[in-house]
Amino acid sequence: MKINFTKMQGCGNDYVYVDTVKEAVVIPDKAELARLISDRHFGVGSDGLIFVNRSDKAGFEMEMYNADGSRGEMCGNGMRCVAKIIYDRGYVNTEKFTVESMGSIKNITVFPKDGKADLITVDMGEPVLEPELVPVKASRGLKNAVNMPIETEKLSGKFTAVSMGNPHAVIFMDSLCGYEGTLSDMPLEKYGPSFENHELFPARVNTEFIEVINEHEVNLRVWERGSGETLACGTGCSATVVAGTLTGKTSREIKVNVRGGALSVNWSEHDNHVYMTGPAKYVFDGTFEY
Repeated sequence: MKINFTKMQGCGNDYVYVDTVKEAVVIPDKAELARLISDRHFGVGSDGLIFVNRSDKAGFEMEMYNADGSRGEMCGNGMRCVAKIIYDRGYVNTEKFTVESMGSIKNITVFPKDGKADLITVDMGEPVLEPELVPVKASRGLKNAVNMPIETEKLSGKFTAVSMGNPHAVIFMDSLCGYEGTLSDMPLEKYGPSFENHELFPARVNTEFIEVINEHEVNLRVWERGSGETLACGTGCSATVVAGTLTGKTSREIKVNVRGGALSVNWSEHDNHVYMTGPAKYVFDGTFEY
């Protein structure tokens, strides 16, 4: 069968998007399709596959699969791209609408330019800090996992565990032992898998390595569960502002520089929600024979 798709990216975090709102598509094995289409040598090449669907719970649904075929709960950069598809294709006639992801409803605000979505803010919701809900293994009764020690065969350090719909371990570079280089030179392919698959994380984990420039700006590199290093991670940027605030390393509103660009994130004192703002861009349309 032939599948029409759109390749998009948010700060370099690239996914293949299949629009089932416009055209009904029946896929017998979506996990297999995600693995095939994400392959950068034999497929389209991407960090994963996202379906844009209608939803009974919200106006629309983002159905996300990582590059290894595993189901993803949430993706901030993916959500912005989904929002751009919905807005630009005229499925809504308002700048504010909702999108479901794995049962969670996200509020979207579009800032248009020349009739098209330019910048998009996603209400990422409240961060989850309770260790058993992230999930991360921690001492019973512990209300959050801030500056928890971790040791792998190559590195040791401290992490703060945050769920933004998916689990994150945020590690500030000044806590790492066993690596003396800079964040930009860090070989994530060498260190990332040992954090992702660490016994502390029963559902695996996304790992952010953070270099603080000042209280309002940080640099981030991320090793994503199921995809490896990606150029950006919206939920990871959201987890970073939470971890930075809890550890006293950043303010509640920061600029996060990722390898593919920059995102603005704000952990609101008013409602405890994290708001993420950034761009979403088309790359190309195509047809994939499956």
